[in-house]
Amino acid sequence: MVAPVRLIGIPGSLRKDSFNRKLLRAAQELLPPETSLELFELAGIPPFNEDEETEPPARVRELRSTVRAADAVLFGVPEYNYGVAGVLKNAIDWGSRPRVESCWNGKPVACVSASVGMLGGARAVYQLRQSFVFLNMRPINLPEVFVSFAPQKFDSVGRFTDEAGRKVLASLLAELVQWTRELRGEPAMAP
Repeated sequence: MVAPVRLIGIPGSLRKDSFNRKLLRAAQELLPPETSLELFELAGIPPFNEDEETEPPARVRELRSTVRAADAVLFGVPEYNYGVAGVLKNAIDWGSRPRVESCWNGKPVACVSASVGMLGGARAVYQLRQSFVFLNMRPINLPEVFVSFAPQKFDSVGRFTDEAGRKVLASLLAELVQWTRELRGEPAMAP
């Protein structure tokens, strides 16, 4: 019997109707067997202050402990001004300090993005991947999940309705879970 894989999904937007949060909720419906996905909201995390990194606010401690308890991370990455949203970068900075205690170190990670534009948030994901190098995270780079023209891909209750997109999302989740199992030293699971 294999141990379950526990994913933490982090939507990088505070917006109540965030397409990236909706995309992470769709991921919860498409998980491989023996996998769970809990969402962690970034609301309440204050701007990073190096003076407080060793005694951070409670919400930051909660972020760090939640990420440490997870087997892998799935970011829902909004794109603002061709880059990573400030609220997401801020949370990543909090989790990375002090460096010897980074909650991101060695974590398997993948990104999904939904945007109203044609590129589906690709620029923000590519920018975020640069941080994974310094953070020593273990990314899954393919398949890429970039949902372009997002308002047309979610219904009135927030369900991700693009069937081709749902298949790619399910494939990414399967890759992330398999990669996580490999990093844990577990044997490959049958498809």
